Amino acid sequence: MRQAAQSQLAGHGFKLGPRIECADGEDPNLRDALRRCSPQTRLAAREFRRTGAVEHLPAIIDGVIEHYVDPDVRTKLKSGGDSLRLVEDLAIDSLTMLEIVFLAEEVLQISIDNEEVRPFRTVGDVKGFIVSKIKGNGYPWPHAGAGKPLLGGKLNTASGLPKSAAATPSA
Repeated sequence: MRQAAQSQLAGHGFKLGPRIECADGEDPNLRDALRRCSPQTRLAAREFRRTGAVEHLPAIIDGVIEHYVDPDVRTKLKSGGDSLRLVEDLAIDSLTMLEIVFLAEEVLQISIDNEEVRPFRTVGDVKGFIVSKIKGNGYPWPHAGAGKPLLGGKLNTASGLPKSAAATPSA
């Protein structure tokens, strides 16, 4: 998304400046983007940016989704795992999904095409896709990630993610 904005602005004679880090090492753009997310989400995003370790992605994705779902559904998200359906269980509509994608693009510094989002049916689909995208692997659809480890360890059969990667780290 930043690259797209940079390209559009460059066409009009503008240029985005370099990213500025705060004294505590946190990117103010990242802090601003995740200001309404949990501290665990912000910490995972900061660590992902620092290390590039995919182990932080499940916590980031859960936090980004949690940010956009209704408060009464958030408990379901925390206890439901990767098999939760985006539309039926979490009441995520197409506009909300776009907002989730835009925030994920900004936080993870990746680009996601609209066509890539269409097959998403579960939280596990989103996690599996983003992990594959970050690692540079393809993610064949539908639900081809089930039964295939992406991060190592025991599998979560709903998404193909290891059970340890599907759980969010405690504060």
